[in-house]
Amino acid sequence: MLNQKKADRLHIMLALCMVVFVVLLGRMAYMQLWRGDYYSKQSDGNRLRQSRIIAPRGIIYDKDGKELVNNLPGYAAVLQKQSEYKPETLQRISDLLGIPVEKIKERIKESANFYEPILLKSNLSPEMVTKIEEQRRYMPEVMLAVQPIRNYPYHELAVHALGYVGEVSSYEIEKGLFKNVVQGSIVGKSGLEQSYDKILRGQDGAFMEEVDVGGNVVKHYDSVQPVPGKNIKLTLDLRLQKSLEEFTDKHLAFLRSSGLAPRARAAAVVAIDPRNGAVRAMVSRPGYDPNLFVHGISSKDWNRINNDENYPMNNKVISGEYPPGSTFKIVTGSAAFELNKVGLDEPIFDGGFHPLVPTMGNAGGEVLGWLTFIKALAMSDNVYFYELGYRVGIDNIAKYARIYGFGEPTGIDLEGESKGLVASKQVKREIWNEDWRLGDTFNAAIGQGFNLTTPIQLAVMLGIVANGGTKYQPYLVDSITDSQGNTVETPKRSEGKHIDVSQKTIDYIRMGMSATTQEGGTASYFSGLPRDIAGKTGTAENSHGRDHGLFVAYGPVEDPELVVVCIVEQGGFGSTAAGPIVYKAFEEFFKERGWMPEEKPQPAQAEQAPAQSQQ
Repeated sequence: MLNQKKADRLHIMLALCMVVFVVLLGRMAYMQLWRGDYYSKQSDGNRLRQSRIIAPRGIIYDKDGKELVNNLPGYAAVLQKQSEYKPETLQRISDLLGIPVEKIKERIKESANFYEPILLKSNLSPEMVTKIEEQRRYMPEVMLAVQPIRNYPYHELAVHALGYVGEVSSYEIEKGLFKNVVQGSIVGKSGLEQSYDKILRGQDGAFMEEVDVGGNVVKHYDSVQPVPGKNIKLTLDLRLQKSLEEFTDKHLAFLRSSGLAPRARAAAVVAIDPRNGAVRAMVSRPGYDPNLFVHGISSKDWNRINNDENYPMNNKVISGEYPPGSTFKIVTGSAAFELNKVGLDEPIFDGGFHPLVPTMGNAGGEVLGWLTFIKALAMSDNVYFYELGYRVGIDNIAKYARIYGFGEPTGIDLEGESKGLVASKQVKREIWNEDWRLGDTFNAAIGQGFNLTTPIQLAVMLGIVANGGTKYQPYLVDSITDSQGNTVETPKRSEGKHIDVSQKTIDYIRMGMSATTQEGGTASYFSGLPRDIAGKTGTAENSHGRDHGLFVAYGPVEDPELVVVCIVEQGGFGSTAAGPIVYKAFEEFFKERGWMPEEKPQPAQAEQAPAQSQQ
């Protein structure tokens, strides 16, 4: 009996041993056969590491091939992915790179779902590179990666057109805002850098290297070279852009220091070619230095920019919405001529106010007597255009405003364009829930009230007048080129379309605008230029302070090549605030053409313009 019990125990133990043996054998087979590739890669990961070679972004050139944006060589510190990191390692990294431990942990957490190394700090100084190499044995997880650094050599120049770049966020990746990017990638955040990011970005490469336990490189393996991004050639004229920015800053300072406009700190200027819509200059003030964002902007710099009440980050040329003021009289005049509501030489009496709404008249209570269209536009008379607005009605004013392109985006190749607002009965009902009144029609007829436009929309309108009736889509990118400068692609844009306004009406508008810059007009000081310029002043009502000053012009009158639109926020009268900036644009343009000497005294200040009609 005792021997039987011992035999049973032996059988049980043997069975248990067999079970354990089968389990171990099965586990070994599973690991070797089923999961062999996985563990082989894991093993290689202990001695092999793959690093990404970031592709340099494409270069951005002006119309003459001058570099506006390029790249500089640089190093970045990246952290190899690990399941966990020792606290002392993170502290050492923090002390070396000057990054708080919590910030490093935050970056590690954000990268949990990605396999790429974690970017810690870019654009390292030579001293920092040396320190990292010296400390490599204590933190083998930290690597040095070669990284092209985006560079904006002219700093603030054309920043709202060019934009800036920065590291892609996990949110942007998760939301699919950028295609085929991984954590640590540098992408366009605004301007052309954003609009053409896919073209500028290129394709990253990679290399493999064998390392020892201390992280030291033992052997290099074959690498996949990065493919640089394509270059883009713009329509911008570097010389004109630079000159306009410098003069705009000086003029805004003059307006403030002289007391003419103490709060004039913001402005928008755009110059386009009316023959095709090419943008030659784009200025928005205040600006900012895009280099601040390349390596991650500091809290101090971000607070300074973000808390500025004049919104430096906004491109006021495409997103600023303003009442067009008297520049809108071009639309009202067009509607009146097209509907046969007025004749070119038909006199209308200005007694200082309109008899149907006696409270509405000219600025300063001016009385200009009998006026025909050309003189009324040149003198920017309100009462005359109140009468035209009365004759055509608000529905027709709105109709022709849309024909000229107001109330919809122009389609310029930048993100964030506003569509503005065309005054109408429906708009007033939606905003104020009130009925339309005759006074509202009068306000709309002179570009006030519910009308809102962007400077780029005004430029499109003026381009139509300048070229004889064709509406072009404005654009900044002329072509996409390869590293040898060969054109590989031309961005698609809509063809020019002739608007539904007769040539006779366009000619009448041109005659009135030409008279504006001659003796007796609101901008007679433009007669000092070697070629005739056609222009229009404007003053936009501003419920938050002093009125905005506008000026629009094209030239030369006989063969227009340039349209310039300027608005100075809280600048007051357009002839004083915006006119000198537009004058400077044509002065520089004519110098480039050889029509003016390179050195010329400053133009007469706009305050010398006729005081009776500085609208």
